[in-house]
Amino acid sequence: MNDISIVLADDHPLLLEGLEANLIAKGYNVLATAKDGKSILKIITELAPRIAILDIEMPEMDGLSVAKYCMEHSYNTKFIILSYHKETEFIARAKSLNVSGYLLKEDALEEIDNCIQEVENGGQYFSKAFQLKDVKNAQSALERVESLTPSERKILKLISKNQSTRAIAESLFISERTVEKHRSNIIQKLNLEGKSNGLIAWVLQNKHLLS
Repeated sequence: MNDISIVLADDHPLLLEGLEANLIAKGYNVLATAKDGKSILKIITELAPRIAILDIEMPEMDGLSVAKYCMEHSYNTKFIILSYHKETEFIARAKSLNVSGYLLKEDALEEIDNCIQEVENGGQYFSKAFQLKDVKNAQSALERVESLTPSERKILKLISKNQSTRAIAESLFISERTVEKHRSNIIQKLNLEGKSNGLIAWVLQNKHLLS
């Protein structure tokens, strides 16, 4: 396993030390650790590890932001996120960034080896504590957003900022009728037809998918 190079970042010293010791004991090549996002980003850019295991919430820069930056700049490192959050919205955000793994911190020591092996084989791994339906619901929400056109996504972002139809039309230099047509198409693609205030409710729950 020594050819699998890994870096770790978490602002909880005990978890960071425990995870590092666990991985070293299993024969993984742990190159470096860090306690904040900017430090681990610098390490990743310098060392180019195969896998980065990152806390979702850290000082300076959170784990998902680090992963997003590296993916946008075509780094080959694969990312495993550590989190206390079990809500579907966090799974969806991780999936939207195509991270390779999402582990609950309470399961990290027990599941990290299986997670790494799945990631190494090109798969995705989510903590066993997640119900299959949660992962599927997150994937479904992501796929619906990806089905929107660039114009529809732009309008959806403006809706998420509480802009009215008139304000959206003025900012995009289009007619209010065109905005309403886009809203109708968005509602249909997100499968929200027939639900009172469904689009507003969806936006409030899924803002993380619009970044």
